[in-house]
Amino acid sequence: MNLKLLKLLNKNCRRSNREIAVMTGRTEQEIDESIEKLEKDGVIRGYKAVIDWERLDNTYVSAIIELTVTPKAGAGFEEVAKKVMKYPEVESVYLMSGAYDLNVVVKGKTFQEVAMFVAKELSTLENVTSTTTHFVLRRYKELDVELFDEKSDDRGSYSF
Repeated sequence: MNLKLLKLLNKNCRRSNREIAVMTGRTEQEIDESIEKLEKDGVIRGYKAVIDWERLDNTYVSAIIELTVTPKAGAGFEEVAKKVMKYPEVESVYLMSGAYDLNVVVKGKTFQEVAMFVAKELSTLENVTSTTTHFVLRRYKELDVELFDEKSDDRGSYSF
C-alpha cells in the first residue's frame, strides 16, 4: 500500500494527509505513521517544488555533463561521485552504463559560468579522464511535471 502513497506524494506532496487518506482508503493516522516511517527509513529523502525557471527574470543555465572516470580500486566510482555531488552548482549525479560513467546536471548564471566550472573544477578532479558538456536549451518536463505551455504562434498563417 505504501507504493500508492509514494506515487501520490511524488505527484503532489502538498496534499494533506487527510486528502491522501481519503484517496487510499486509509485513516489519517495510518498515513501519518506511514509517512513518518518512510522518512525515518530514508525512502522519502525530501520534498521539493518543481519550478519553471524560464518564467523568472533571473533565469539560469543548465547543462548535462558526461564524465568519463577511471574507477579507483576498492572504491569504484563512489569517491569521484561523492566529490562531484558536494559542489553547489551540481543538481544531480547519476552512475551510467554505456559510453560514459557519470551524468552530472549542473546549473549556473551564464553559459560561461558553467563552462568555467567544468573546466576548472570537474575536469581537474583526480580520475576524471574526459568531460562532454550539453547545454539544456529548453525544459519540457521535469520530475513528472509538464513545463511546456502551448502558446499560439503569433506569426499568423499565410497561403499563396
